[in-house]
Amino acid sequence: MDEPDELHIAMFPWLAFGHIIPYLELAKLIARRGHKISFISTPRNIQRLPSIPPNLKPRINLVSLALPHVENLPNNAEATADLPFDKIPYLKEAHDRLQDSVFHFLHSSSPDWIIFDFAPYWLPEIATKLGISRVFFSIFGAWTLSFAGPSYSAMLNGDDPRTEPQHFTVPPKWVTFPSKVAFRIHEAKRFLDHIEVNSSGVTDMFRWGSVLAGCDVIAMRSCLELEADFLRLVEDLHCKPVIPVGLLPPSAQFSEGGVDEKWVTISEWLDKQTQGSVVYIAFGSELTMNQNEITELALGLELSGLPFFWAFRNRDDSVKLPDGFEERVKGRGVVWTSWAPQLRIMAHESVGGFLTHCGYSSVIEALSFGLALIMLPFAIDQGLIARVFEGKKVGIEVPRDEQDGSFTRNSVAESLRLVIVDKEGSAYRENAKQQMGTLFGDKSISDRCMDQFVAFLRSHRKLPAVIDNDLPTHAPN
Repeated sequence: MDEPDELHIAMFPWLAFGHIIPYLELAKLIARRGHKISFISTPRNIQRLPSIPPNLKPRINLVSLALPHVENLPNNAEATADLPFDKIPYLKEAHDRLQDSVFHFLHSSSPDWIIFDFAPYWLPEIATKLGISRVFFSIFGAWTLSFAGPSYSAMLNGDDPRTEPQHFTVPPKWVTFPSKVAFRIHEAKRFLDHIEVNSSGVTDMFRWGSVLAGCDVIAMRSCLELEADFLRLVEDLHCKPVIPVGLLPPSAQFSEGGVDEKWVTISEWLDKQTQGSVVYIAFGSELTMNQNEITELALGLELSGLPFFWAFRNRDDSVKLPDGFEERVKGRGVVWTSWAPQLRIMAHESVGGFLTHCGYSSVIEALSFGLALIMLPFAIDQGLIARVFEGKKVGIEVPRDEQDGSFTRNSVAESLRLVIVDKEGSAYRENAKQQMGTLFGDKSISDRCMDQFVAFLRSHRKLPAVIDNDLPTHAPN
């Protein structure tokens, strides 16, 4: 008997919009190929999703599961963007208490597949018992996943031979091809802090190891043209099929709403600038920079003499711009403190470079518009992303103190001028436009990856269960 054509696929991203949005993009691409999606999140996150195209709405069911109350988690905090960094472990604790609701939904709806994120270490066991096939979809590049550990069992058991910050400043020994993807010492210190046990009771490394152990297949936000060596390495390390689903670049039809007064104001200013002369600066909605970092960044922008548009959204309201800064750069620079339509700004012909913290989604967006990068990474995998794209010569990192990660206004100004206007930086501008603009904007690569992924899901909809011993039944003590 032939298999029915339509698959039913449940998706459960971590409660952060940097995860939710790539999951939603993947959902739309699968739905476009004729399959049904149940997209699981919490009520406030579902309400804040971008609108789904009308032709796909019948195929994408948005499933709201109430987030259980946890002490120390503020009311209405349902995503990392709603919280300071030190409160995020409480969000993980609340997320873990969703397992009964997720079980009941999966039991009643019987999807063919569940696509899950790094956080629900308990979900593979539930799905296995229900006979549901399992995908771990990593929104991180394969370079990050391979850097994280030599195998899922090592990640589960804490068997990583690297124990000191300096061990993370060189590529791990299991990377057998030439690579410069490693942390700076200040990044390694921050990374080690991040992977320690937190108030959720479970380390992020244990979560990663659990979902890697319990999945049937690993899907990656990547493609062979970007990182073939690392994709093959992830497959070798974890002994699971690895399927790149493409880079999920922003669609040509911007999903940022229609023309509004804000965009009219922004575009009028951009229209007055010389082509390729403007630096766009954005560090996302979740990064907290301290006063010294904000001061040096602002004075570096001033010193550069370049026109700039700064989407300024710092989580710490006590941090201020330097006295008189906005007055001194008036006309040449814009500091925009409300939400900014990032894709529209990046697409404008006056914008030539992007000063970024190296969030993977932001880098993909910038390169899909051919913008050269000036990179100032801050958290978790962002340093690794910066090493990758500096190696591809589409931008440079702002020089920093190796030990504490501090940077100066002069290093900011010199980096900006090199990438945007100096003759020596022309290679970065050309590479960003030609090589990466083609790779990140090539729809045929995305279509090929998605077609292969969906074909795999159709032909492997009921894989044999993984060995029970590999599945964690509870969090570590």
